[in-house]
Parts: sequence; C-alpha cells; structure tokens
Amino acid sequence: MARGTSMTLSLPPFTKAVKWLVIINAGVYFGLLILSLASRQTAGLITAYGALVPAAVVHGFIYQVVTYAFLHGGIMHILGNMFVLWMFGSQIEMDLGTRQFLEFYFWCVMGAALVTIAVSYAPFVGVDPMTPTIGASGGVFGIYAAFGMIHGEQEIMLFPLPFQMKAKYFVWILILVTLALAIAQAAGSRSASIAYTCHLGGLLFGYIYLKFLPRRGLRFLFSERYYGTRNAYYKWKRRRAAKKFEVYMRQHKREDYFDQYGNFKDPANRDKDDKGNGKSNGGGWVN
Repeated sequence: MARGTSMTLSLPPFTKAVKWLVIINAGVYFGLLILSLASRQTAGLITAYGALVPAAVVHGFIYQVVTYAFLHGGIMHILGNMFVLWMFGSQIEMDLGTRQFLEFYFWCVMGAALVTIAVSYAPFVGVDPMTPTIGASGGVFGIYAAFGMIHGEQEIMLFPLPFQMKAKYFVWILILVTLALAIAQAAGSRSASIAYTCHLGGLLFGYIYLKFLPRRGLRFLFSERYYGTRNAYYKWKRRRAAKKFEVYMRQHKREDYFDQYGNFKDPANRDKDDKGNGKSNGGGWVN
C-alpha cells in the first residue's frame, strides 16, 4: 500500500483485472499439470501450440502473441510473475482503471511478442525462430515500466534486502541487468537469450504506451476527438493541394483556363474571346 512517498509492508489489494489474470494463469498452469499426469503428450502439444514460436507466427499462428503469456515453465516461474503482477499491477490498475489496465497489459504482452519475433529473425543475433517463448514476463515488465514512470519518486523496499530505492532507479537497474543477461546468454542458451529479449520488449512497449499514446489509450482511436483530428488532417491535405494548384496556375496563363467570372472555360471554346458578353461559355465543364 502506497502512503506518502514510500511503500509500506502492507500488501496491495487484489484488484479486479489482476485477480482474474492470476486466476487464469494459475488455472492454465495447474490444468496442464494435471493433464500431464494423464497424458504427457497431450499437455506437451497444448504447450507447443500455445507457446510463442516466431516461425509459427509468421506462418499464420497469430494467436500465439497472446497465448504464450498464459503458459509457464515451472512453479517458481509462475509464482514470480504472479507475485509481481499482484504487487505492482494492482497499483497500476488503480491508476488507469480496469479496462485501460487490461488494454495496457495485453499491449505489452503483444509488443513483447513482436520484439521477440523481430529479434529472432535478426541475422546478427543468432537466435533460432523455432525457439519457443512462454511466460507473462512481457506484460509484467511493462508493468514495471509503468510503475517507474507513474510512481518514479516512490520508494519501494527490495525484499528481502533491508533497504529502499526509488522506483525509477529500480526500473533502470532492471533494464540494465536484463540487457546484460540477454547479451551474456546470446552465445549460450538461445531460449534464455530470447526470453530476456521478451522482457525488454515488454519494457519498451510499456514505455511507448504511457509516453506517446493519449491518456485514454487506444480508445482514442474510436473517440470523437480522433475523428475530429482525422478530419482536420484531410482538410489540411485539401488546403495543401489547393495551394499547389494555385502555384501551378500562376506558372501558366490563368486566362487560358478561367473566364472573367472564375469559371472553367470549355476546352472547345477556349480560343473564343468571351470577355465582353457577361456569360461563361457553355460546354461540358461543371463549376
């Protein structure tokens, strides 16, 4: 619970979205664990099809950019992710609201997946696109980024270490450590390297969401303000085209195209002098 500028040892509440994310993740983990006791092959197939495999996503398995975040490789893996989701995610949900928090969380999950896919195909990294990635770390690291940006001056206790640190410094240390681990693991375990890349992707997209998207998030795309902005853009394009046309007409003889009333001349009658008749020439042109 946040009080003043520091975080006390009191535990945060289980907010609505965080609670359901924890329940779903735990349900999937223990469901697959029980299923593996009856049929290890079936459980393995579900995990294989749900994990993020860059080569599979490129070939149409788009759903994997979301499903991988609900799969975990062990009890410590899921406990660590769910603990952070609860401790930090609850505060971010209270800041953003339930709907926007879910939007933010899955934005980070999918963003981390896209970064992972891009890096797996980078020729200088040496990561196999067939390497699977699982875990909610992309969304969790996005929450880290949000907490550091929104509550950067708030001190948090680095349990079990007996001292406190400002959230913004904690997030920067986390970024540097994750980057160092990704580089160190690149020459060794490919799966470990690509997992750390996924962490960095979550941090990046969490930052992008809060820094560059409007305060209302992606809902801005469906708001009146968005359509007003879009219409203003089209008006600007029309004005720009009109100015270009005026420049073009100044470079040519205007009287070759317009009569004294500003109407287009019929191309068939352009050579006729109609300046004194008070009328524009007839023809196929429409004003």
